[in-house]
Amino acid sequence: MDRICVYCGSSEGARPAYRDAAERLGRTLADRDLGLVYGGGDVGLMGSVADATLAAGGEAYGIIPDALREREIAHDGLTDLEIVDSMHDRKQRMVDQSDGFIALPGGFGTLEEFMEVLTWTQLGLHKRPCGLLNVADYYADLAAFFDHQRDEAFVSAHHREIIVIEDDPDDLLDQFADYDAPPLKNVLQSADET
Repeated sequence: MDRICVYCGSSEGARPAYRDAAERLGRTLADRDLGLVYGGGDVGLMGSVADATLAAGGEAYGIIPDALREREIAHDGLTDLEIVDSMHDRKQRMVDQSDGFIALPGGFGTLEEFMEVLTWTQLGLHKRPCGLLNVADYYADLAAFFDHQRDEAFVSAHHREIIVIEDDPDDLLDQFADYDAPPLKNVLQSADET
């Protein structure tokens, strides 16, 4: 692995633990010689994870749509900042540049981006790990809901296992390093084969 995509909030949230976790994740990425790929903002957890990565000697690659450059205050000190035309372009470029995907606490956008890349894993469109950094139990209810989906037979047990959930950045990245994608059939390939 060379680069990890981190989805996270453009605000710091209600608890100092969220910012602390973003900073710790940034330092951990740098310590492991993993580049950060993220949304390119200089505010909230986005700015915290980028600043910590850079301060620890790591590389941070931001991707931001032109329309959000002012709202999210594009970070001007990154290793590279790519300006794209749309949110769709942003999400695709983040996926293209990343070897794994982590969601820190965040809002609707964080969840939407993480769920899309998770769905792509489920469909067999990529084999990269997807994980939630469960800071202060932020994702505990979501993890329980994933279990509920499995129990109600909307998500297979096999697919439920593709989500890595840890409280500690080192533990999460250790699992990423050992990640072996389950043998999921690519639905696009299966459609071509019929």
